Amino acid sequence: MSDFVSGFWSIYIAVISLGGIAWCIYLLFSQRAWLKQSVTKVESTGHVWDGDLSELNNPVPRWWTVMYLLLCIFALGYLVLYPGLGSYKGELGFTSGQQVLQEQQAFNERIKPVYARFEAMSIPEIAKDEGAREIGQRLFLNNCAQCHGSDAKGGRSFPNLTDKDWLWGGTPEDILLTITEGRHGMMPPWSAVIKPDQAAEIAQYVRSMSGLAHDPLRIVPGKRVYDTFCVACHGVEGKGNTALGAPNLTDDNWLYGSSEATIIETILNGRDNQMPAQGHILTPEQIRLLTAWVWGQSN
Repeated sequence: MSDFVSGFWSIYIAVISLGGIAWCIYLLFSQRAWLKQSVTKVESTGHVWDGDLSELNNPVPRWWTVMYLLLCIFALGYLVLYPGLGSYKGELGFTSGQQVLQEQQAFNERIKPVYARFEAMSIPEIAKDEGAREIGQRLFLNNCAQCHGSDAKGGRSFPNLTDKDWLWGGTPEDILLTITEGRHGMMPPWSAVIKPDQAAEIAQYVRSMSGLAHDPLRIVPGKRVYDTFCVACHGVEGKGNTALGAPNLTDDNWLYGSSEATIIETILNGRDNQMPAQGHILTPEQIRLLTAWVWGQSN
């Protein structure tokens, strides 16, 4: 798949690349006195220092010119063999992405013996192994800490991995599936059917379910609207649904915050969270050790 949105840009890059080399060659030949030119007198540039040190307009040294001509020839050869002229892929078909993939494959082959002793162990057993925990923590810091934090306690819109609250399930199998294939959790926007004052009533009812301060007079109408629009995902008791990634609304874990304004914003505008799949980045062996480390944080 080409990186260029149209054929014009591919041609543009090729013309710039070749034109730059052609211009360098032209300058080299035009400034060489020994190429169809003769220098009868070296002119002064007019710059004089200390009264007797003058700057002369001497021709470019021959070795310097030859060196740059060879570099131009090298550049042309490079552009024939490797990509550099727009969408032209080069005679060798080299890509940096393929090189990285080959290096990753070679590295994974070298470290296979490290993971070999964990193959017959279950994930809970791996979580008890000190060496496996060290490897799992390093995998987490390199691949997961950017979102979930170095302490795995997450942040706004990023789940805490050290408690018992799991959007998609906290069993070793669930965590392994989450890491391998990723997750896409979406709370649909309800602004088209729920009015802002109704959203505020839902917010009061939801806050009451988790023991937060609320307006008792708005609980009944809030529950009525909740039962109409929210119960399908979050359940009658508000315990959520791990099959849908619907959060539990009865505890004190809030991914975006528990204020009335935040809950209203969530109801009216929705939320869209995505956990990227790691199956194409990490090997199955690495994912098992990472799963064991994550599972061990709350077990």
